[in-house]
Amino acid sequence: MGRTRYLAETILTCDEADTVHAQGAIDVEDGRICWVGAAAEAPAVEGITVRDLGGLVMPGLVNAHCHSPMTLVRGAGDGLPLWRWLTEAMWPREGRMTPEDVWWGMTLGSAEMLRAGVTTSCEMYLHEEPVVEAVRASGARLVMTPGVVSALHPDDSGAGRAQDLEAFHALHHDPAGLITVGIAPHSAYDLGVGRVAELAELARRLDVLLHIHVAETTQESAELEAVHGSSVVRILADHGVFEGDVLAAHCVWVDDDDIRLLAEYGVAVAHCPVSNMKLGSGVAPLARMLEAGVTVALGTDGPASNDTLDLWEEVKMAPLLARVTGLDATLVGPAEVLAMATRIGGRAVGLDDVGCLAPGWAADFQRLDLDHHAFVPVTDASELLAHVAWSGGDRRVSDVWVAGEPVVVDGVVLHVDEERARAEVQQRAERLAAG
Repeated sequence: MGRTRYLAETILTCDEADTVHAQGAIDVEDGRICWVGAAAEAPAVEGITVRDLGGLVMPGLVNAHCHSPMTLVRGAGDGLPLWRWLTEAMWPREGRMTPEDVWWGMTLGSAEMLRAGVTTSCEMYLHEEPVVEAVRASGARLVMTPGVVSALHPDDSGAGRAQDLEAFHALHHDPAGLITVGIAPHSAYDLGVGRVAELAELARRLDVLLHIHVAETTQESAELEAVHGSSVVRILADHGVFEGDVLAAHCVWVDDDDIRLLAEYGVAVAHCPVSNMKLGSGVAPLARMLEAGVTVALGTDGPASNDTLDLWEEVKMAPLLARVTGLDATLVGPAEVLAMATRIGGRAVGLDDVGCLAPGWAADFQRLDLDHHAFVPVTDASELLAHVAWSGGDRRVSDVWVAGEPVVVDGVVLHVDEERARAEVQQRAERLAAG
């Protein structure tokens, strides 16, 4: 395909300068952005295709921590705390899932995210093959981190699983394409520190992301911490787990020493405020992590603990929780949280060219409809950023592109039969619930 120029009423780049272009233009070729700026200053290009989108164009969102095939168990176990929710409601049903179940669960989840302008998701799940195939079909971008969970599949957490992970990586890891692969030990409390350290070494050898749950609740690691005499963050650091590229999900119960270690080792955190609230797990100290220099991205967690994959809810809830717990309305502004959901989210999941509308970056972007009461008035750029952060949502997203290719047009997901996907998930969920 040749070069295409998209015109918009407003372009929000989500670059480090928080640049906003009124009456802007973005040029795309071969899946990459080649120019962005004010439309009046756009270069003359022979044979270029021009499309006037109107509205607001901004980068696609990055869901930095999710288990999207759990659309199959959405709503199950509502009202239970994390451990009972896992052992009584989630793991029994997940243990009965077939690869085809997971394919349909991921298909529905991918469509839900694309409708919300989420172009990239970092998935932690078993049955990694059907997850990859479902996302290939939907056209989204995927960071697939196959799960290693001893509580769910005790026989699959040893050396054989490591060999499978290496083979899966060799087959699917494609940094130049839409699929990259990491490794996801569920947690130190599930696998033990030694096994997590072994998987961390494998991730370093393959030069890929290590994705792990850390300090989600007050009690999950109590036994481990009692044995070692220190926090789980310190335990993981002392065992070399943080030596590579690491994404730690949740980090709700971390103190100042833990936060200092996360910053020192360059560990990124996937902050999942809505899930943490629903499960009664607590509120992560977002403001203190940001102040210490920790890279913080946003995640929905699974659609059974949220119960939606609309990352716009996290965009709003993360800063509001930080402000109300800190009794400080100046904490975490709109531009900062939008960066967490885009450019910083990409960095957290190991993608340095995703989440910003700038030359050379991936052409993953979304169009928001500004023709809504919540986006009026706009008297300066800061008000527009505030409207996007506080009033954004899947209902505002009309069109989405991944690597320059349209995947949602006028609210329709192009590559997913959503009606069938809903019916398949409903039927399969009934079977899983019946036992």
